[in-house]
Amino acid sequence: MGVITTRDGVDIFYKDWGSGRPIVFHHGWPLSSDDWDAQMLYFLDKGYRVVAHDRRGHGRSTQVWNGHDMDHYAADVAAVVEHLDLRDAIHVGHSTGGGEAARYVARHGQGRVAKLVLIGAVPPIMVKTEANPDGLPVEVFDGFRQQLAANRAQFYLDVAGGPFYGYNRPGAAPSQGIIENWWRQGMMGGAKAHYDGIKAFSETDFTADLKAIDVPTLVMHGDDDQIVPIADSALLSAKLLKNGTLKVYEKLPHGMCTTHADIINPDLLAFIQG
Repeated sequence: MGVITTRDGVDIFYKDWGSGRPIVFHHGWPLSSDDWDAQMLYFLDKGYRVVAHDRRGHGRSTQVWNGHDMDHYAADVAAVVEHLDLRDAIHVGHSTGGGEAARYVARHGQGRVAKLVLIGAVPPIMVKTEANPDGLPVEVFDGFRQQLAANRAQFYLDVAGGPFYGYNRPGAAPSQGIIENWWRQGMMGGAKAHYDGIKAFSETDFTADLKAIDVPTLVMHGDDDQIVPIADSALLSAKLLKNGTLKVYEKLPHGMCTTHADIINPDLLAFIQG
């Protein structure tokens, strides 16, 4: 584990475990690298080098007030990758981290990236616009901001205990540990970073990034994802990628990497080894 300082003075915390071919994990909003525990332990055991960072303003990285946008996020990743001199790497991004990973690969990954995986990822764009008429109304994200500003702690409990893991579905069996771990990660980060991050993950258009990516890319998405609806994300992203493969998981939620790691991890391994 270590810390690097970016050009604009932000300390980025990262984990770097093991040896072998590197896999770089990009976490979702408003979490931290800890959200990848189930994947990092699995691939470490398989002989891979696993790397994950806490996004600026999140987890153990500096709670800076500015730079909470995809360009800065991707540049921060590039700083970590260059510091560790990672090559022939597989980048795996979940949710907001999928957007971050896509922008990194498109703009900074030349010569360093072998494959990309987007899981429940936000690209190509979430918000409704003239060019994206089927997106979610901006009022949905305004509501997120209002709830975060009013009572961030309760908002995070509601998200983790409800739609994120599908715990609001009939017959679901919520794990209190998973809910509290989500809450713990969220509350470690800064409110300003999380507030601004809503705009970053919902309003950034990744269309050009997806079109520019030429490495093999696996797009994984649960068809019961209540956070990032599949019709507005994975189904569109797979069509924009030059070398994309779509894998849809029936009835799985947004947080399927945690709730269904026994399914997701072997599929990731098969893609990486393929």
